[in-house]
Amino acid sequence: MTERFARLLKERIGLDVASVGETVVARAVRQRCDKVTAGDMHAYWEHLQASDVERQALVDAVIVPETWFFRYPESFAALARKAVSRLQELAGARPLRMLSVPCSSGEEPYSMVMALFDAGIPEDAFQVDAVDVSPALLERAEQGRYRRNSFRGDQLAFRQRHFSAGEQEWRISDAVRGKVRFSCGNLLAPGMLAGEAAYDFVFCRNLLIYFDRTTQEQAVQVIKRLTRDDGVLFIGPAEACLLINDGMRPLGMEQSFAFRHKGADEGKTWPAPARISVPPIRPAPAKAPAERKSAPPVVAPVPKPQVVDPTQQSLAQIAELSNRGQFAEARRSCMAYLAAHGPSAAVYYWLGLICDAQGQGDEAHTFYRKALYLQPNHQEALLHLAALLASRGDVEAARRLEERAARGVIGDV
Repeated sequence: MTERFARLLKERIGLDVASVGETVVARAVRQRCDKVTAGDMHAYWEHLQASDVERQALVDAVIVPETWFFRYPESFAALARKAVSRLQELAGARPLRMLSVPCSSGEEPYSMVMALFDAGIPEDAFQVDAVDVSPALLERAEQGRYRRNSFRGDQLAFRQRHFSAGEQEWRISDAVRGKVRFSCGNLLAPGMLAGEAAYDFVFCRNLLIYFDRTTQEQAVQVIKRLTRDDGVLFIGPAEACLLINDGMRPLGMEQSFAFRHKGADEGKTWPAPARISVPPIRPAPAKAPAERKSAPPVVAPVPKPQVVDPTQQSLAQIAELSNRGQFAEARRSCMAYLAAHGPSAAVYYWLGLICDAQGQGDEAHTFYRKALYLQPNHQEALLHLAALLASRGDVEAARRLEERAARGVIGDV
């Protein structure tokens, strides 16, 4: 039953049905069929051919977006750091241009804005474009109203700064909302954003995992075209190998999943983000000196030699190799660490990331589970395993893991 619907979804949005599972597609088709034609599958298929609105409704039923504010927070820290440096280079020549595609219900592009505001970047120094294939999601995004599921983890101070609270929801501030320009578009459509200049920063995360290899290669060319030669492209953790194979290079900022064109910014170092200035501490008013008594001579203590933890050194090397895209070397370092020190949640997590980045989903699943066996509340392993399960269509299991990560509780995998 799903074969012809699978072809339609492939033609419309490039979806590889195997990435979400035939059961997910069949369930979505049945739900729409029951609602539109009272269960008459032949009539529903005919209606689907004639109605663009219904084709989009079917897409929305199949692709259930899973997103929240500041998902993969290291990416937004990297964005803020690079944006500060880029503006220094531009010296007021033009504002920064940023793109979120697909933007879903708006959590990602609004996070981009909040990250720049919190870094002290003025509102006239940048603009964010946000594109999605779903008009329904764009409508939700433009309203800027969000419930609890959009706020996860325990780092929620941004909500006090940028939202106003209602009875059961939070409304994003007009200042943040005004910096995002939403539009409907398909990344695979001919001439996608052809009239727009390339962007300094592009976020296209956890989309490519839903495509077959041919469509992935096509999409990579589009997002590379949309990214300036000196710009930065942020992708999902399981998509790194696609960009590396296409000649892009990791930015080298840990767990940011950020890439640049090969040769861009060679040998350049980036300054740390600007910090809030703190007034100097003034000394207390001087008092009249008290009568001094003789005291034994003070002997300066001999400084203890600094001890370098070899296990931390090894973990840092694994992280550095992985972030450079040197996956074979990183994997060898992981195996050497395990042989020398025994099981380690941190190393199993890195092995999961390495396999994820190389498209080895089964191995990644195994390593993430090993990490969680040793450290059941390992938040990053929980989130990455959730993303992997979601990409395979196991949405319910993915949701349970994400809830665990958000609560920081221990439970079964």
